Amino acid sequence: MRWDSLGEYLAIAVSLEHLAEQSSNERAKKLSVSLNQAIERILQNRRSPSRKVNEIDNRASNFYVCLYWAELMAEKDKDFKDLALKLKEARHKVIEEFKLCQGRPTDVGGYYKPDPKKAEVELRPSPTFNSILDSW
Repeated sequence: MRWDSLGEYLAIAVSLEHLAEQSSNERAKKLSVSLNQAIERILQNRRSPSRKVNEIDNRASNFYVCLYWAELMAEKDKDFKDLALKLKEARHKVIEEFKLCQGRPTDVGGYYKPDPKKAEVELRPSPTFNSILDSW
């Protein structure tokens, strides 16, 4: 799995910025600014998906967006401190879980109409990360 979702994240940041401007929503503004900073950190730290097996793929790259975004939001909003801490503490384990699922063929039940249960197994292969997200 290799594709780069940074364009989608940039679009979300612009959408949040627009929401903030249209509704005077201060939290949306913080989310927008922090997401742009998280994207910058992804690029600086070279956390984009690699072409090689057992290096970070799109799933791990998305984890880093989540981690960096939560850390940056925690600086502005105390509601994100627990999430940022849990993600930071679990980072090595999550990345290892993502690496373990690489290098083998997968069946998601079809290309144009994948089976949601099969796709979820392949796209959410880190029980640690899933647990953190599902509990937040």
